[in-house]
Amino acid sequence: MSYAGNLLYGSYETLLTSEIKGKSIPSHVAIIMDGNRRFAKKHGLAQYYGHFRGANTTEKVLDWSFDIGVKQLTVYAFSTENFNRSEEERNRLFELIGLKFDKLCEDERTHKRRMKVRVLGNTELLPSSLKASIKRAEELTQSYDGVYLNVALAYGGRQELVDTARELASKVRNGTLSIDDINEETISSHLYPSADSVPSVDLIIRTGGDERLSNFLPWQANGNECAAYFCAPFWPEFRKIDFLRAIRTYQTREHERNKSTVIRIVSLLRFYGKVEAEEVIRISARLINIPKNEVTKILREMAYHDVMLQNMIKW
Repeated sequence: MSYAGNLLYGSYETLLTSEIKGKSIPSHVAIIMDGNRRFAKKHGLAQYYGHFRGANTTEKVLDWSFDIGVKQLTVYAFSTENFNRSEEERNRLFELIGLKFDKLCEDERTHKRRMKVRVLGNTELLPSSLKASIKRAEELTQSYDGVYLNVALAYGGRQELVDTARELASKVRNGTLSIDDINEETISSHLYPSADSVPSVDLIIRTGGDERLSNFLPWQANGNECAAYFCAPFWPEFRKIDFLRAIRTYQTREHERNKSTVIRIVSLLRFYGKVEAEEVIRISARLINIPKNEVTKILREMAYHDVMLQNMIKW
């Protein structure tokens, strides 16, 4: 990139950073890291090089995510469908993933952030060397609760639901669980990883140009109606400005959802002839936990465009 290009990129990154600052940050971000092989093909390189470059991008995204306040990051590293790839590609990819787990154990950032590492999926399908690296990383960080890195390996969303159903059925059969006690919370608590399931997703990012979720976290994402950001760059080309754009997309969606809720509350109170700002703030916080400053901002926006409402609101 030329000097002018670097300057322009830096300026845009600074602008995006300022735009998201002080606004709601998604607690749980999940990423479908697509395009490693296509990146390698585009540059006339071996497939392994694409995976290698992609793994380096993942390290950068860890920093970008946790530095802005994301609490949970889930990355789709290897799906159950990926077992259809050649044995050579699978083995080299498993070797690379194992090295990255080993590096996480030694990285001071892991311990400074108190980052808990967890793997989602059927690890029994993985080679013994990779399972050993996973076990070491999970055991070394099991007491940490600062931030969470969830790595989806040998993972399939439908299979996760099937395995959960089997486990619940087994507990009902042996009498440790009553069928009447099965609800959404019970199901959520039995998803991968069984010891400490991941929470609902706030934002899904997919690179590589495809606009689909590929059987990724169907319960955690769809049930929460999370925001989705699809972008064209292949995963090795994913830049910080792409990440910041994704965060901005989430924030825009959250603002619109909050605004819609506040409008309904104001309409209801208006019907009864009075709109007290504190009452709107209280109800908004109770319904979907909208921050006070966000409610105040929305009320002022509404009042600016509605003189009658402006005179009706009691601040």
